[in-house]
Amino acid sequence: MSVRGIRGAITVEANDGQQIASATLEMVKDLVAQNELDPADICSVLITVTNDLNETFPAQSIRQLEGWELVPLMCALEVPVKGSLERCIRVMVLANTEKSQADIRHVYLRGAQALRPDLSKSK
Repeated sequence: MSVRGIRGAITVEANDGQQIASATLEMVKDLVAQNELDPADICSVLITVTNDLNETFPAQSIRQLEGWELVPLMCALEVPVKGSLERCIRVMVLANTEKSQADIRHVYLRGAQALRPDLSKSK
């Protein structure tokens, strides 16, 4: 088994706690499903938000998922580069998996598809 980094990102329409929470859950659930992960195999999750999202901690919504009580989660601010994508939530999930790096499915949803069109699927 290897530790793999799995990326995900999603945008929200507004700085709204409910939107941030539901978008975070949508992205994480999709990432877990596409990569056939069990929460017990997740080493840690780094979550970043752009500085225009400050209504809630995305980690709070993830923590409520079944089996995620012991997964280390950390939130941080994304580097505020001029012209970068706004209202964006990003994750880096480190997980133990038998999958090769080529078999990992990164998840870019909504406006975040612009970050990595080469890895984005239509949604």
